[in-house]
Amino acid sequence: MNDALFRIGIDAWWLDTDEPETEGREENILLGRRIAIGSGDRYANLYPLMHTEGVYDGQRQASEQKRVFILSRSAFAGTQRNSVAAWSGDINSDWVSFRRQIPAGLNYALSGMPYWTTDIGGFVSGNPDDPAYRQLFVRWFQYGAFCPIFRIHGTRAGNRNELWSYGPEAQEILIKVDKLRYRLMPYIYSLAAMTTRSAYTPMRPLVMDFRTDVRAENVGDEFMFGPAILVSPVTEPDATSRRLYLPQATWYDFWSGATAKGGVEVDAAAPLDRIPLYIRAGSIVPLGPEMEYASEKPADPIELRVYRGADGDFTLYEDENDNYHYEKGAFATIPIHWDDAHQQLQIGTRQGNFPGMIERRTFNVVWVRDGYGGGPGAAAGDKSIDYDGSAVTVSP
Repeated sequence: MNDALFRIGIDAWWLDTDEPETEGREENILLGRRIAIGSGDRYANLYPLMHTEGVYDGQRQASEQKRVFILSRSAFAGTQRNSVAAWSGDINSDWVSFRRQIPAGLNYALSGMPYWTTDIGGFVSGNPDDPAYRQLFVRWFQYGAFCPIFRIHGTRAGNRNELWSYGPEAQEILIKVDKLRYRLMPYIYSLAAMTTRSAYTPMRPLVMDFRTDVRAENVGDEFMFGPAILVSPVTEPDATSRRLYLPQATWYDFWSGATAKGGVEVDAAAPLDRIPLYIRAGSIVPLGPEMEYASEKPADPIELRVYRGADGDFTLYEDENDNYHYEKGAFATIPIHWDDAHQQLQIGTRQGNFPGMIERRTFNVVWVRDGYGGGPGAAAGDKSIDYDGSAVTVSP
């Protein structure tokens, strides 16, 4: 693998069918066999753990300049140590399969493995010219934008899978969602750091964050994306609204900035171009500039959206993006705190540094409110802060 692929520039691995699957057999080739470790029946499920470990260890030995990324069709307890993201396999391209992805992914997260993804649009097999399939693809894409790994894969009529393959109406919606995902990159990358450094889980069943809310414990088709964003995918065709449960807290409609009390069910507007998203009061959400790939340009300026109504904290994390120098301390963090009682936003002293770090950056602070600071587009900002790494405090 090193000689044929890694040395010439391949930088990620797709370990497909690493259960292992053997075509044409009713059972896995390991079952009913004695293998080196012992009974194949007992140890067959270990295979993807050991396989991904071999690839991870091999690449780490070959180079410290490229982070390991493995997309694996199967996983086993401990696989998360091997830089593995798992996906749900070759699923059908229909609404039933789409609905099943949400609780499946949440159960996966509860198993202690944080990186999950699906084939957006299903694997078998969609027709981009079919209006009904276009609608399914849009809804699945909206959900996928709030999975830890955001990816499209599948067999399509005419081998078309680009965003412009689904007609102009769908293309406009898909681009808007794609831009939002990239604007959220400072938030998402900080979640990844929390996952590595603090055993965090980016995609969170409601039971993880609302353990005393019995109704939240039993919701299987909504989830938190990090500490701030409540995601409620739309899984019914032709829907224009979605009934959902708001856990016990105060919430902001992401699209409008309007507030709502939790502990109740609500009917959220859900036209085709909108997935219901709510932000928990006390959240601080950093948004970067629009970009077409993650390292296209520095994440500056950063729009800091502050959702008042409770105290809140967020740590913005940055490093060199693609090596293991962070393991030796080459990274920087900026602690951010919202004091609701005193109505003060405290951007703390930056800790650490790394080559290429933005020494002086701009934070555009937005106090989100009804009719202002909602949606994926950049807001004008209520306060602009020229941040040089020293602590600063601002108020509305």
